[in-house]
Amino acid sequence: MRTTTNILLLAIAATVSAFAASAAAGLVGGWQPIPDINDPHVQELGLWAVAEHIKVANERLQFVKVVSGEQQVVSGMNYRLVIDAMNQLVGQDFRYDAAVYEQRWTNTRELVSFTQDRK
Repeated sequence: MRTTTNILLLAIAATVSAFAASAAAGLVGGWQPIPDINDPHVQELGLWAVAEHIKVANERLQFVKVVSGEQQVVSGMNYRLVIDAMNQLVGQDFRYDAAVYEQRWTNTRELVSFTQDRK
């Protein structure tokens, strides 16, 4: 009887632990703050977003850094990034909002939107 009780308690503890871990990681589909905005991958995504924007808009921007952002787990990852970039024509930093979709296992990236932050 004691062994059965111990196994039952271990199963309950494992279930509670798994639930707590999934809640901490964020739900699939929900937007969560990026835990480490200084992560090299996040900063590289910002650099890439500026470079992609330059290709289509022909603006003279220079990436400075990603200052904040959110991520959303989908069949890959959606990112909403707030980026500091230098407008080289006026010599001033501006904030830009970039939406990026990335699927690492297929090496796919898409710049969904890139706009100057009006705030």
